[in-house]
Amino acid sequence: MSFSAAATGTQKTLAMTPCQILKGHSDWVRGAIHLPGGQRIMTCSSDGSLRVWNLKTGEQIGDAWRNGKDGVVAIALSLEGKKVVCGCVDGAVELWDIDTGKIIAKWTGHTNCVASVCWNRDCGRVVSASRDGTGRVWDVDSGKTVLAIKTGLSEVYAVIYSPDTTMIATGGEGKDLKEFIRIWDAKTGKLITNLKGHIGEVYCLAWTADGSTLISGSMDCSIRTWNTTTWQQIRVLTGHTSAVYRIAISPNGPILASASWDKTTRLRNLETGLPIGPPLQHPHVVACLSFSTDGRLLATGCWNSGAYSWDISGILEEAGLLNPTVS
Repeated sequence: MSFSAAATGTQKTLAMTPCQILKGHSDWVRGAIHLPGGQRIMTCSSDGSLRVWNLKTGEQIGDAWRNGKDGVVAIALSLEGKKVVCGCVDGAVELWDIDTGKIIAKWTGHTNCVASVCWNRDCGRVVSASRDGTGRVWDVDSGKTVLAIKTGLSEVYAVIYSPDTTMIATGGEGKDLKEFIRIWDAKTGKLITNLKGHIGEVYCLAWTADGSTLISGSMDCSIRTWNTTTWQQIRVLTGHTSAVYRIAISPNGPILASASWDKTTRLRNLETGLPIGPPLQHPHVVACLSFSTDGRLLATGCWNSGAYSWDISGILEEAGLLNPTVS
């Protein structure tokens, strides 16, 4: 990490540069996850590969993981850290073993690109969202679809389980629609409610760990927070100048990261809605992001085929948000 600081009155403006630039993909980097141990990340790309990287050296570890030629759009790590599930351009959902680097299963049923995937709490099921307008819940052991949700959206870009796994939230787009977020009963697939507020398609969703707040990012450049008891909108967060494409919540502290088509990643205090530090500048559209388990590192990926690792501990400390219990 490096900073350049300029004094402005009593405040400092910090311009950050990435501590590692990870080069190897030949197309857009669409997903990133931190792997167990804190020393590696995995990325997925439109070039059809998964790649594992050493965070200290910035070097790729081993060969690229491939199971075909189609691009990999979405990636999610199981909570126990043993498996990774991917969504592919051809509509397949793939399950990989982290230790062996081998594919375990390939699930088919979607008829268009799988844009988002999410594990449930006990890692027994995976929910996927597709540009075919549906969500599917898969039994991990059998690979069967146990629930198919016709969302009423023409394309679904985001899907996420609630922390207690009782609900599924989907976000996307649809012609002549005014509600782009829909909440479903995770057992029955019945619609619970629609959330109205965004004026453009919804690309990303996140749920706070206590389940009290759902967060969404949209083509309309805004991030919105929602009370999950009343389903009323709490706050509208602005600042990005183009679509908000991905969001993530830090495992340590009330910190939200957002990735945008405006070529920046921004950090915010979820309790106040205020920005934390300067935007992290990128050379292209930022398509993905991931916090490390201690919340001190942020991984991002761009449409220029590059992935980046950022040490954000300095700006968190400057804001008084660095968790003192994390060494």
